[in-house]
Amino acid sequence: MVIFSGIQPTGRKHLGNYLGAITQYVEGQDRADPAIYCIVDLHATGVAYDPAALPGFVLDTTAMLLAAGLDPERCILFRQSDVKEHAELCWMLSSVTPYGDLQRMHQFKDKSAREQQLVRTSLFLYPVLQAADILLYRTDEVPVGEDQRQHVELAREIARRFNSTYADVLVEPEVRVPPVGARIMDLQDPTAKMSTTYGTDAGLVYIDDEADAIRRKLKRAQTDSGSEVVRGPDKAGVSNLIEILAVARGAAPEDVEREFGGQGYGAFKQAVGEAVVALLAPVRERYLELRADEAALESTLAAGADRARAIATGVMADVREVMGVGPRV
Repeated sequence: MVIFSGIQPTGRKHLGNYLGAITQYVEGQDRADPAIYCIVDLHATGVAYDPAALPGFVLDTTAMLLAAGLDPERCILFRQSDVKEHAELCWMLSSVTPYGDLQRMHQFKDKSAREQQLVRTSLFLYPVLQAADILLYRTDEVPVGEDQRQHVELAREIARRFNSTYADVLVEPEVRVPPVGARIMDLQDPTAKMSTTYGTDAGLVYIDDEADAIRRKLKRAQTDSGSEVVRGPDKAGVSNLIEILAVARGAAPEDVEREFGGQGYGAFKQAVGEAVVALLAPVRERYLELRADEAALESTLAAGADRARAIATGVMADVREVMGVGPRV
C-alpha cells in the first residue's frame, strides 16, 4: 500500500497540524510501502507570501516532521519543487478537470475572499496540483485533516475521468481522516479552523511554544457562559477543548466528559493545558536540535527527492504515452 500526504510550509506548525495530520504520517510509516510525505512549497505560492522566508519555512517544517517521528529510512520525505513531475502532471490533469468543479471548492472560496489585492490563478488550480501530488505516486491512502476531504474526493474524480478518457493508468486514492482531532479550531474563534495563515497568536498553539505559553493560551481559550464540560452545537469552544484533551490522552471524548462533569471550566482548561504541554514537549526539544543543522535537513530532502523522482518518472512516462504527448518510444 502506498500512502501519500503533503504539508504546507506556511510558518510554524500548530496543534491542529500535529493532531490532524502529522501523527497520521508517523503511524503510516509502519503500514505503507512506501509512505511518501511532501513539503508542498509550490502550493505556498498560491496566496501572498514572502519569497525570502519560504526556504526557511521549508526547513522549519522538515525539522518539525522529523522531530515528530518521521524517519527518512522508513519513509520518503522531500520538497515538492524538487520533483518537476508534480507541476507537469498538474497541467496534464487540467485537461480532464471541469472548471465548475474548481469553482465549488470550499478552500478557494474562503481564501480568495481574504485575498484583497490579487486572487491568483494558482490558488484556483491548487486542487489540481494537489491531485497531481497524490496521483503521481499511485497513492492508495491519503491521511489528512477534515478540511482536506473535499480535495481528496476531487482527486478521486480526476483519476476516474482521466482513466476513462485515456487509459487505466492512475489509482483512485482513499481518504483517511482521524475520528477525533481531524479539525482543531482556533482557541479564540472556535468557529474557525486553527490556521497560521489567518489566525491570531492567541488562537494558535504552536508545536514549539514554551510550556507556559501553551498553558496561558488554553487557560484563555474561548468557551461559553455555561459551566458544563460537554459537547454540543452551542458549545463550540468546549467541544474543541474536549477533542484536544481526548487526542492528547489517547482517550474517548465521552471519557473526558465523564471525568470533568461538574468540575467547571477552570480545572478542565488546566488539564487540557498540562496534557498538551506533555504531548508537545519532546517534539519541541527535538525540533530545536534538528533545526540548527540546515545542511543535514537539505541532505534529507535531496535524498527523499531522488527516491520520489524514481517513482514519479515512471508514472509520468505512462501518462505521456496514453495522452499522446512527446515522442513515441
